[in-house]
Amino acid sequence: MAKGNLGDSRTRSSVSIFIVAGLCCFFFLLGAWQRSGFGKGDSIALEITKKADCSILSNLNVETRHTDEAGTVDDSESEIKVFEQCDGRYVDYTPCHDQMRAMTFPRENMNYRERHCPPEEEKLHCLIPAPKGYVTPFPWPKSRDFVPYANAPYKSLTVEKAVQNWIQYEGNVFRFPGGGTQFPHGADAYIDQLASVIPMDNGIVRTALDTGCGVASWGAYLFKKNVIAMSFAPRDSHEAQVQFALERGVPAFIGVLGTIKLPFPSRAFDMAHCSRCLIPWGSNDGIYMMEVDRVLRPGGYWVLSGPPINWRNNYEAWQRPKEELEAEQNKIEEIAKLLCWEKKHEQGEIAIWRKRVNKEYCPERDSQVTICGSTNENDVWYKKMEACVTPYPETSSSDEVAGGELKPFPDRLNDIPPRIASGSISGISTDSFQDDIKLWKKHLNAYKRVNKIIDSGRYRNIVDMNAGLGSFAAAMQSSKLWVMNVVPTIAERDTLGVIYERGLIGIYHDWCEAFSTYPRTYDLIHANGLFSLYKDKCNMEDILLEMDRILRPEGAVILRDQADVLVKVRRLASGMRWNTKMVDHEDGPLISQKVLFAVKQYWVAGDNSTSSQ
Repeated sequence: MAKGNLGDSRTRSSVSIFIVAGLCCFFFLLGAWQRSGFGKGDSIALEITKKADCSILSNLNVETRHTDEAGTVDDSESEIKVFEQCDGRYVDYTPCHDQMRAMTFPRENMNYRERHCPPEEEKLHCLIPAPKGYVTPFPWPKSRDFVPYANAPYKSLTVEKAVQNWIQYEGNVFRFPGGGTQFPHGADAYIDQLASVIPMDNGIVRTALDTGCGVASWGAYLFKKNVIAMSFAPRDSHEAQVQFALERGVPAFIGVLGTIKLPFPSRAFDMAHCSRCLIPWGSNDGIYMMEVDRVLRPGGYWVLSGPPINWRNNYEAWQRPKEELEAEQNKIEEIAKLLCWEKKHEQGEIAIWRKRVNKEYCPERDSQVTICGSTNENDVWYKKMEACVTPYPETSSSDEVAGGELKPFPDRLNDIPPRIASGSISGISTDSFQDDIKLWKKHLNAYKRVNKIIDSGRYRNIVDMNAGLGSFAAAMQSSKLWVMNVVPTIAERDTLGVIYERGLIGIYHDWCEAFSTYPRTYDLIHANGLFSLYKDKCNMEDILLEMDRILRPEGAVILRDQADVLVKVRRLASGMRWNTKMVDHEDGPLISQKVLFAVKQYWVAGDNSTSSQ
């Protein structure tokens, strides 16, 4: 009996040594995979990997064999479907914003620039390649000012916007001087001018929306004031403007104010902005300003910069008839009055309005406009905009902020959001919200034991594909990064309003379709329970191919889901030139939920390298 126990002990000891040695090798390779910087690799990941302390990981059981739903064991030797690379002409393919498909739709009200996704038979089932010479973007904040030419080799804006200081081509990089059509003296000076009216320096204004953003210099420089802007522009003749924004490390997506509601909840933003955004604000019975009113928080600000503001002094420079400009501004002023916005400022070519904090200040409004009758004002996915005004939430006094007052950021990040405090989110209480915060801090600490550079600055653009209450993003909060919190349209609860009340940003999306972004725009993809959510809704392969499209070479993926689901995901990912490793839940191997870590290999158009697990 004693000899038997001694043998078992030696066996367990040998196995433990083997596992620890294997883990050390894995983390060395992980660092090597994630070489970054200007060029194919840099010293950040390698240096951090050298500091890896295998002792902290010795109690984390690495799962090498998991059963699938049929009860069979995942066999790494089984045949794996290898995905071929797409043709090189697809390097910047945006499936739901394809230029050729767009031209088949009506141009009226910018319909052709909206989302038009390919039917099933036209979907690509291959890997979108990076362009030859592709390199990892510079780390923030250098990326704000410089983008490698090879990553977005389009010079048209350097010519078209040469006198406006948008972008300059210098050697093998694009330089972004921080200028713009409306801020020739730089974005900093322009933002300071706005900040003399709008409280940007104390955390009261945290979330902003930039409509028709160009290369997003306004959003890029707002980070200095700890304000985070969601920027959008169409994929149009201003080639690659949103792509440049994301390469710079600025939140942006492809979109337009056309006929469909914006993919945001009501009362999301503290500020909205248009700088020569070419949106006809006075047209279509004010429908575009009504949509801004919907997504603007009570007490929020709207900035309009450029024509037709102060037309009397500028009509000659703009080369437009003064009668036309006067009529345009009068119409905007009329709609703003109907919306009960208070004009706070007009100087030069800048005008600023403020939305009233509640309907008590607007006793005549309801009789002058059509009030939207929808029972769910956040049901916006592919829904047509209407010429109606979204009602304020009820208040009990004239000084109460409709929908609830928010603390300044960063205090609002972990404060109880008004939508939860009021019981508006079914099944989410104050206690469960606080538990969620603690849980995601715990999950993130476990992630850091595997991916040691997760908060080093290596990953700037992050997307959480099933964001829940936004607690992963809250735990990650840092000036080095930002998180696009996606709430799937089929999620059990609509939590995007809560995410905005926490001072974070996000968007509604259905992952059965392509995301409104360019290829290679995210450094890190996180998803919790996403594949279980979409089980029987659409093809797992399509979702993974979309993840690969939007992920940068040498970018990382963290998937948390049930073991049987991740086994299938891992098998597919292994044929996509991803390196993968599945580990147990941090609470131990008896928990059915597991975590799959992956790193996308570096390869470019024309490479013939094969996939490896």
